[in-house]
Amino acid sequence: MQIFPGFVRVSKIRNLHSSIKVLQLCASMNVFAHLCRGDAHQSLLATRVRTYDLAAISPFVAQSFSGLFSLENWGGATFDVSMRFLHECPWERLRTLRELVPNIPFQCLLRGANAMGYSNYPDNVIYKFCDLAVKNGMDVFRVFDSLNYVPNLLVGMDAVGKAGGVVEAAIAYTGDVTDKSRDKYDLKYYLELADQLVKAQAHILSIKDMAGVLKPEAAKLLIGALRDKFPDIPIHVHTHDTSGAGVAAMLECAKAGADVVDAAVDSMSGMTSQPSMGAIVASLQGTQHDTGLLLDDISKYSAYWESARQLYAPFECATTMKSGNADVYKHEIPGGQYTNLQFQAFSLGLGSQFDDVKRMYREANLALGDIIKVTPSSKIVGDLAQFMVQNNLTRETLVDRADDLSFPKSVVDFMQGNVGQPPYGFPEPLRTKVLRGKPKVDGRPGEHAKPIDLDAVKTDLEEKHGRKLTEEDVMSYSMFPTVFDEFETFRQQYGPVDKLPTRLFLTGLEIAEEVDVEIEKGKTLAIQLLAEGKLNKRGEREVFFDLNGQMRSIFVTDKEASKEIVTRPRALPGVRGHIGAPMPGDVLELKIKEGDKVTKKQPLFVLSAMKMEMVIDSPISGTVKKIHAGQGTKCTAGDLVIEIEP
Repeated sequence: MQIFPGFVRVSKIRNLHSSIKVLQLCASMNVFAHLCRGDAHQSLLATRVRTYDLAAISPFVAQSFSGLFSLENWGGATFDVSMRFLHECPWERLRTLRELVPNIPFQCLLRGANAMGYSNYPDNVIYKFCDLAVKNGMDVFRVFDSLNYVPNLLVGMDAVGKAGGVVEAAIAYTGDVTDKSRDKYDLKYYLELADQLVKAQAHILSIKDMAGVLKPEAAKLLIGALRDKFPDIPIHVHTHDTSGAGVAAMLECAKAGADVVDAAVDSMSGMTSQPSMGAIVASLQGTQHDTGLLLDDISKYSAYWESARQLYAPFECATTMKSGNADVYKHEIPGGQYTNLQFQAFSLGLGSQFDDVKRMYREANLALGDIIKVTPSSKIVGDLAQFMVQNNLTRETLVDRADDLSFPKSVVDFMQGNVGQPPYGFPEPLRTKVLRGKPKVDGRPGEHAKPIDLDAVKTDLEEKHGRKLTEEDVMSYSMFPTVFDEFETFRQQYGPVDKLPTRLFLTGLEIAEEVDVEIEKGKTLAIQLLAEGKLNKRGEREVFFDLNGQMRSIFVTDKEASKEIVTRPRALPGVRGHIGAPMPGDVLELKIKEGDKVTKKQPLFVLSAMKMEMVIDSPISGTVKKIHAGQGTKCTAGDLVIEIEP
């Protein structure tokens, strides 16, 4: 949620959604709710909260919190996760919430030239996305770049402005402006960057403290300096509460002249989420920054999420993090990445070494040149950190052994310049050793990218999926082609599973349990599970159920029972031609075939696990004797994938 102290300085607000005329930037400090996108459920629950639960509380929010600056309810990781794991259309989520909350501005996170994705897209995709987002109900766009690379920022800002949205230009914060020993990201750096964004016609200036490392004294210094230099532009501060000092920092921001600060409702606040909405509101009561919000309303809102949160217990970050932890000032892991990094570590077999991963995150960051860390640059640091733990590397041995290592694809892309240009350049000699002659990109990566023919994409997609598609569907595919195709196939096979209550969506019905599912207004299905049959030779079970009073049955493949146990050969230590999987994952792509001649350092295959991709190079020259794991094969660490005859 966002809290807004003082009067409104908005002078350049463009046209907004028809139901919101002036952003409601009123004369009190306003709270900005991370209701849906947000960092509340991204940071605490691996971005798994469903529209079903968001929609249920939305009428109460509309009625009780009309004074909010905005609700951040879209964008960032929620866009692809909603399709990937929740089997929901992100555009439908936006329209549903817009209908239920017509009186509070909506805010989304826009990754500059990356839009909602993790890599740079052609400019026409960015402009079309912003246009569609505004038409579907979005108002304020927090535009940022993972490296604070201004050319990438300007593309996003211009696209939002042309679409008629409110441009909130964000500066990603790292380091500590009060620490004189850290000279890279000092006060001068932030003031100069802010000056460029203000001159580029930003409507709102934002500080995006994605890791929660903005200490109270640093907040006073930074926000005070920005307010002195830019007296007329609204300032919005976003933070996380990983250290436990978030409330104190936001109060200092308010006193120093910030117009809006972020918070999360109490039961979804703290740790890697935002600081507590109730705590901030209570602390400001009776002061010049009194928000006017009622603590009773906040308590009712918090009670809803306290109950709903129990449904998502398997995704809790609290499995390893039980309280705030000041070690964030060392590792600087963004709050929105923490839970996902933990899940990724478990998938890579590093769950018991997560403390080592956190410590190595700092070392990986320094090895990369001490970069800004927010999606997708934070993923680059996280991938490298886990790679270093897997291979027992230190910052020093990483450089020494770089010639013989196959680095994560994200690290290679970064070193090539495909993400953008870091403010203090690339680290050498590591960059040269990682690239091994691969081409480098100077300047903005998407500047010369060929525009996507969206009409042709639409035609091809409609032929592939056999139905009429919308512009929004085409945009989802343009950014996440594989994810959209899988989502579309799943929905055509299983229908609108987003209508199911959350517990049933996650765990299914028990025998004799009944449920009413409203698939659309006025149309409800009454379903009762009656019995499950025995497993047949085809790996299926007959499922008996009652649908609206009539008994029916269907045969359902039992995917767990019908799995085959496959024992794969292992890569033998010391055998130079045995190329194994360095981590658990799926063989995403094979770059060679049996009989091919390969040279040392030639790419052989791409391995993928939890969004982490690694290109495996050949350690020797020779002939591909046998491919033991084809494309799509699931491997464990050490499985033999390719055998090369030296």
